[in-house]
Amino acid sequence: MLEFLPKDIVEGLAMARNREAARKSRLRVQVGEAVFPVLRFWHDGFAMDAVLTPKLRGLVDVYDGSRHIFQCLIVASSEEHGQIVYEFKRNTAVRDSAPLDYWRDEHAPVGYLPKA
Repeated sequence: MLEFLPKDIVEGLAMARNREAARKSRLRVQVGEAVFPVLRFWHDGFAMDAVLTPKLRGLVDVYDGSRHIFQCLIVASSEEHGQIVYEFKRNTAVRDSAPLDYWRDEHAPVGYLPKA
């Protein structure tokens, strides 16, 4: 049905769809002090609004609301329907503790009681 509409109307609909997706999305990308909303996110990349976002490249931080969830090395791969699609070269989950360098037994005691 969209094939029969004029080009400017199709572009206006795409912009409105992107604006609504950006408003609803909690995910955002932070580069230095600049913050940009993420429209779509999948296992090996994400998409952002082409009008609001400059061509990004390099190390960025991905947040879900105020929670830092990923640190990613990205490259812009394509532009489609008013969105810039970015792919991950590296995607590392952020942890709140240091990774263990040894194996921890799941059934080990949590603590020891002192002798009474």
